[in-house]
Amino acid sequence: MPAKLSVNVNAIAMLRNRRDLPWPSLIHLGRIALQAGAHGLTVHPRPDERHVRFSDLAPLRALIDDEFPNAEFNIEGYPTEEFLALVEKHQPEQVTLVPDDPSQATSDHGWDFAGEAVLLRRVVGRLKKGGMRVSLFADADVAQISAARDTGTDRIELYTGPYGGSYDDAGKAVKLLEILGKTADAAIAAGLGVNAGHDLTVANLPALARRIPKLAEVSIGHGLTADALEFGMAGTIRRYLAACGW
Repeated sequence: MPAKLSVNVNAIAMLRNRRDLPWPSLIHLGRIALQAGAHGLTVHPRPDERHVRFSDLAPLRALIDDEFPNAEFNIEGYPTEEFLALVEKHQPEQVTLVPDDPSQATSDHGWDFAGEAVLLRRVVGRLKKGGMRVSLFADADVAQISAARDTGTDRIELYTGPYGGSYDDAGKAVKLLEILGKTADAAIAAGLGVNAGHDLTVANLPALARRIPKLAEVSIGHGLTADALEFGMAGTIRRYLAACGW
């Protein structure tokens, strides 16, 4: 089965937040995305609420529950107590934990699984006990997979930023893709599911999907939102689903 597509609505929220107005609407565009075939929605509610606001979570949860019961809600963030309380309140199907400093513009590296083992084991256990699937943001590094598995996580999410950033260097992209692929191979062999996200596009998704045929999910926001300005949200979702192999 091809990788499922989860639409990250943070970029839409950032545009909305430029004005004290309710548009563009996360609910309206999320509905269009799900109607067009997206498999879920992703949010990253940062502490300063500069993108998705805490108040967005309940309406998005309700959208999925009421209209798209087969879709998934994925909430990502750094596991502060405030964040953990948010996810326990809104019960996403998946929680993606990232090692972000609150001041970061975007996620740009994976966990140090060995160095953060105590924290991650505790948090992963807590979330799984609450019935949520857990994915941990991971660099493309085979050497980290054993420690990632030992946290008890269900999945890793491969950080694909360097691969996406090599859009103008085909040779570099091929090398980075193989590193991602080998990391995914090791994770799957260790019993972990593999997601991927960051700077994925219609152009670079097909090669990633071919190299990692068991890729479970891709979470895409910036490139997808940019394409929606040109192709509309529904048309963009169809293009990304095709790029994933649907």
